[in-house]
Amino acid sequence: MRGAMVKVGVLGLAGLAAATVCWAGDFAKWDPAQLVSETACKACHTPAKIGNQYGAWKDSAHARAFETLKSDAAKEVAKKAGVDDPTTSGKCLKCHSTAYGFTEASVTKDIPVESGVACQTCHGPAKAWKAKHNKDAAAAKADGMIVPTAENTCLRCHNKDNPTDKGDFDFAKAAEKIKHPKAAK
Repeated sequence: MRGAMVKVGVLGLAGLAAATVCWAGDFAKWDPAQLVSETACKACHTPAKIGNQYGAWKDSAHARAFETLKSDAAKEVAKKAGVDDPTTSGKCLKCHSTAYGFTEASVTKDIPVESGVACQTCHGPAKAWKAKHNKDAAAAKADGMIVPTAENTCLRCHNKDNPTDKGDFDFAKAAEKIKHPKAAK
């Protein structure tokens, strides 16, 4: 019996690892044409009765992520990384805009970067599911909506490959800071 439980546990962990790899891989397959503007999210996600998720995002550092690339400090970090202009480099934009997983050419050509790290960075390109996600979450998920539940959502950017990483990223603390006040219905 104990051996069977160990096998089930190992298989479960292997399945979880495979799902994580597949889930993370989806970001590289995103089609920029499937992204919508953050104002498309704002239309429904501002009422206080559902938590004003848009307002929580707008007041966050994520909403200002692109703007930080214009600072002297960002330009210095970019220079050390061999980047001339952090506001146009995919190396920087992949984590300072809704562009994770795109190539440098597609980031600068096809993806609006001014909104910083917006809704679709965590929830996936919304064109196919935005009209239905508040009515039928299962259908929205089937059409690509992501409900981030794992650290790997944040750790795609908050990691040792980030040139400003100090090794002190605390997922629980960060998740508390950026969580939606209430889930939208």
